[in-house]
Amino acid sequence: MKRWLPHPLLTLLLTLIWLLLVNTFNLGQLLLGALLGWGITLLTRNFLLDVPSVRKPLLLCRFMLRVFCDIVVANLHVAKLVLGPRSRLNPAFVEVPMAIENNFVLAVLASIVSLTPGTVSAGLSADHKTLLLHGLDVPDVQALIDEVKSRYEAPLLEIFECLPT
Repeated sequence: MKRWLPHPLLTLLLTLIWLLLVNTFNLGQLLLGALLGWGITLLTRNFLLDVPSVRKPLLLCRFMLRVFCDIVVANLHVAKLVLGPRSRLNPAFVEVPMAIENNFVLAVLASIVSLTPGTVSAGLSADHKTLLLHGLDVPDVQALIDEVKSRYEAPLLEIFECLPT
């Protein structure tokens, strides 16, 4: 079953998206959407990451709220920095050691860091143990490392219960 239908929920989601895009619900469009959804998942099955199951959904909701608030606050901070004198900027590249071993969770962390204005995920070491970040204003490198690890990495490890071995 897994060989011919590798991701049934993704197939269903792609079919639904197709129906919403064409804005028509008839048998022909349903079959075409199902064929496209099945074909896309079949062709990309080797590229998709295994998503670990969420073990603490309430913590995930609280974490998403925290990330949203961090994005809003960071936008205000970056606007103040950009509109102020350039001498106040202190850009830096920072290497953050990672305890996350799951590729999906690591991608989520890198995306969150990049979504937060003022920081960008610039790279990942070959062994996936170090995330390279660029910060627009980094007065204290260790403080940025501690913030990323405590605000984002630790909750993600707890939410997905993928504690390092």
